[in-house]
Amino acid sequence: MSKLAEFKALEAQLAEQLKQLDALKNDGELKKEIEFEEKLRALLAEYGFSLREVKLILDPQARPAAKVDGLSQRRERSLKVYVNPNNNERVETKGGNHKGLKAWKKQYGTEIVESWLL
Repeated sequence: MSKLAEFKALEAQLAEQLKQLDALKNDGELKKEIEFEEKLRALLAEYGFSLREVKLILDPQARPAAKVDGLSQRRERSLKVYVNPNNNERVETKGGNHKGLKAWKKQYGTEIVESWLL
C-alpha cells in the first residue's frame, strides 16, 4: 500500500471515529453516567472512602486479595517433591522452574517425571 493510500485510509478512519465521538458526546445516557461518576467520586472523597471499601460495604462476601506493601499477595505455592527412582535423587520445588527438574523432564520426558511426584 502506498503512503498516500495509507494516509487516506487512516484519515477516513479518523473521520468515522470523530463522527462516533460526536454522537456519544450528545448521548443522554452517557451524560448521565458521567454526572453519576463525578458525583460518586466527590462523595467518596468527602467521606474518605475508596471504591474498594464501598464494594466491601455493599458485598462483604467479596473479600479482596491480601496486600503487602501495596502489592497483591498470591496464595503460596505448595511444595512438590520428586524422587528419581533410578538414583533416588530428590528435588523439592514450589514451581516448575527448577534446574534439576527441567533437566529430568528433558532427559526422561515430562509425563514420566510427573509420575515421580510424591
